Amino acid sequence: MGVGDMFRLDGKVAVVTGGSGLYGSHICEALAEVGATVIVASRNLGRCEKQAAVLREKGFEAGAIALDLADEQNIEQFVQETISRYGRIDILINNSVSRDGLNDIEKTTSEGWLQAQQVNGLGLMLLTKAVVTTMRERKEGSIINISSIQGILGPHFPVYGDTGMTSGIEYTYAKWGMVGMTKWLANYYGKYNVRVNCISPGGYNPVGTDQEIASDEFLRNYTARTPLGRMADEDDIKGAIVYLASQASKYVTGHNLVVDGGWSNW
Repeated sequence: MGVGDMFRLDGKVAVVTGGSGLYGSHICEALAEVGATVIVASRNLGRCEKQAAVLREKGFEAGAIALDLADEQNIEQFVQETISRYGRIDILINNSVSRDGLNDIEKTTSEGWLQAQQVNGLGLMLLTKAVVTTMRERKEGSIINISSIQGILGPHFPVYGDTGMTSGIEYTYAKWGMVGMTKWLANYYGKYNVRVNCISPGGYNPVGTDQEIASDEFLRNYTARTPLGRMADEDDIKGAIVYLASQASKYVTGHNLVVDGGWSNW
């Protein structure tokens, strides 16, 4: 197989949770550009349909199905409907994240913590369970979990300065959990030819001009600490997604690919 062909996903069906969001929309676009049929999934069906329509207008194959990761019954219905419509799920991108209850620990409540975990923990597990079962039966599949640099490091609070911004403890907890879950799944399902990998991206700010960065304390601190001197833009996650979803990485599983401009090098 030629190198160019290794990156193609023609005939593959890919589900992207949170597919209408910031990173999600670019993940959908990347998969569609290399031939996959992309299912845009989130609670907001209208936004998903809009994103799918944008892809179809560009000549790509895309559809939209509502998915509420806080609803176990809906998760089961989503997987059944996707397979009924498209025949199978070849690629699952776990990109959705609940940001509910993201506070410092002294401000975190039981209710807020559990509300976030309903999606970030339980919902993630239930959807992955439902999809990986079908992949095991077919002995083929690729699952990619979207973690964060906060899945490999603790938050660097000085970058927030006096902005009042912070990074909630639940987010760090959930993102470290995704990396560990990736390795467990990879080790368990490798014998079924199901690969499971992770991407830990850095901060995202595709439109920040030099002037905007200079006037924003957080952006200024963040970019100054990043070896490449900027936050991620709309294209930076695309190559990583296609690589891990395709046959270009057919001997890669259990890996956490860090895409952070060098942030974690320090």
